[in-house]
Amino acid sequence: MVDTRKAAIPFEVFASFKRIETGNPIISLAPPLWAAATHAIVIDETVHYIWCKRDLGVRWLIMHATAPIDNLTDITQDARNPILEPSADGFDDQAVEYPFPFLNPADDKFYMYYRGKGKTAPEQTGLLVSDGDMGEWRRVQNTPVIPADTEHEADGSTHPSVAIAGDTIHILYTAKATRSFEKGLTMCHATAPTSHPALVTKNPANPVFKGSGQAWDSQAVRETELFKGPQYFHVIYGGYDGEVWRMGHVRTRDFQTFEPNPYNPIFIPSDDPNAFDCDGVLTGQIFEVGDTYAMLYAGKKGQEWQTGLCTIRDG
Repeated sequence: MVDTRKAAIPFEVFASFKRIETGNPIISLAPPLWAAATHAIVIDETVHYIWCKRDLGVRWLIMHATAPIDNLTDITQDARNPILEPSADGFDDQAVEYPFPFLNPADDKFYMYYRGKGKTAPEQTGLLVSDGDMGEWRRVQNTPVIPADTEHEADGSTHPSVAIAGDTIHILYTAKATRSFEKGLTMCHATAPTSHPALVTKNPANPVFKGSGQAWDSQAVRETELFKGPQYFHVIYGGYDGEVWRMGHVRTRDFQTFEPNPYNPIFIPSDDPNAFDCDGVLTGQIFEVGDTYAMLYAGKKGQEWQTGLCTIRDG
């Protein structure tokens, strides 16, 4: 088992995730619908899955489900689903997706940064808050907290993930500029004080990461998932070679320099042509389960993405 209290998490750990032997995909919908962008938060003995349903067309809805911590696939869907729908006339009036839930130590409330898409606006990041019921969320404001307002964000400032260090919220997000920027999907960094999660400041060095320089992630980097270890911030990200999405890992202390995992890519599509994740993998969120880790991810088959789970198994 992995001891999360050790001084540093070895590179090998991030390359050790294996698909669960039975139960995948853990959340799925019949094609052509999608069940993806799933993120987890553990509260006491319960895992809360915040997942997203892509309806026909491009409409996304945010959903909630739970499972006991000792049986991650014993999933119960919230009867109130969907728990968040697009707004009537805001920046997110077409789709709400990619929620990243976290507990804010400053006020003991739960927050979620999320992707909002407008009918006439690019993808941008919004913010939700909850008093503790993971099935009830409200918008902190009706405007994006990470607006798409730079050249490298011409098509979006989207797909957020979070780690807290002291009184600072670190946010990674995907910048999209598929028509006007040299590499259209890149990783950006921003911060917000825990006392004011909506007050987001972008890193002036953005985009801070465009890929490792290897062929497998040479064309695009997206859906960057942030995980804080004892010594490093760890980033699990999707890399694209022009044909297939795979998942890689880099670590950083300062969001300026990034050290790639020598085992990259750390997670690749299944070699079973019938598997739900045979054509691509993305969205690798790591979360702690006791003294080890689990990782949620999105798997692609054909045009559809569904939610899978992998763990670190002994041996």
